[in-house]
Amino acid sequence: MTDLQSRSLDRTTVTTRRGITCEVLVGAPASGQAEGSIVSFHGAAGQLANEPMLGALSSHFAVYAPIWPGYSEQGGEEKLEDMQDFALHGADIVEALGLHRPHLVGHSMGGMVAAEMAASAPGLYGSLVLIAPLGLWLEEHPITDIYSLLPFEFPPLLFHDAAAGTALMAGGLDFNDTEAIKTFLIANNRRLGTAGKVLFPIPDRKVAKRLYRITNPTLLVWGDDDRYVPQPYAEAWRAAIEGAELEIIPEAGHMAPYEQPDDVAGVIARFFGV
Repeated sequence: MTDLQSRSLDRTTVTTRRGITCEVLVGAPASGQAEGSIVSFHGAAGQLANEPMLGALSSHFAVYAPIWPGYSEQGGEEKLEDMQDFALHGADIVEALGLHRPHLVGHSMGGMVAAEMAASAPGLYGSLVLIAPLGLWLEEHPITDIYSLLPFEFPPLLFHDAAAGTALMAGGLDFNDTEAIKTFLIANNRRLGTAGKVLFPIPDRKVAKRLYRITNPTLLVWGDDDRYVPQPYAEAWRAAIEGAELEIIPEAGHMAPYEQPDDVAGVIARFFGV
């Protein structure tokens, strides 16, 4: 396995030409000699546990992990109305960071956006890693409507280990603190409201029609126990993107980057040539 040592990520902000200020987690090798740049887009659950997978990748790469508008106190979510807005915002972030052909990594909803970015302008990016991306729809394998779920129903759907998932998603929340719970629920509703612009009522914005345009080397990463976006979708994505490779992560659900961060980071680093 590639030698990866997890590092802490710092936080900065950038402002796009559209005027959206975005928080970004950043990390880089201690030596200052990066093997390339990665821009990583999180899913609808937001960034969790200071992104351990990205912390591991930052031992070899310059890593940038923007937070979607609606997921921080910066605002700007009112300017994102549809999938094109999300994809253009992602491209604007890359521009604001001053990066040349970075690798793109996207998880779940973020994978759908990263795929749209690569389909729109494949020459602007290096390789593409999609971790259990949303965006396709198979009638014989309908994806669960997350907007119909109660909070306690999320961990069993998203994690191989539901108990560990519950603790991770709670983020240390004290369930005896009424004000803390209130703040959490308000923030969660705001996040899901933003994500709903591309996920509700079903997470299908016809990206399938555009995947033929992706010429970037592409890796698909899937947990072997993904109950939210099951493995038939992995095969559908692999069939849709010419030359795409697929890696299955053992003992992981949809949240594989958080359940098995070292394993996921390892397959990504090897794909990027480290």
